[in-house]
Amino acid sequence: MKTVMISLNSIDKVKSFVNDISRFDYDFDLISGRYVIDAKSIMGIFSLDLSKPIELNIHAEEEADAVIEALKPYIV
Repeated sequence: MKTVMISLNSIDKVKSFVNDISRFDYDFDLISGRYVIDAKSIMGIFSLDLSKPIELNIHAEEEADAVIEALKPYIV
């Protein structure tokens, strides 16, 4: 598992983020404070405080580098 900090500070960024990670067959968790939600859930993402960076857990072992490369526009 890898962890990165991401920023989703606009509606368009949230939409493109969900589209980008939906291409992968791995589990992704977004953690904000005590809340943990599925990162592929657009409704779940909008329930978080998006004004500050959010922790993203990537549950991928072999292709983690490819996932991180695809998520470069969101990583802070």
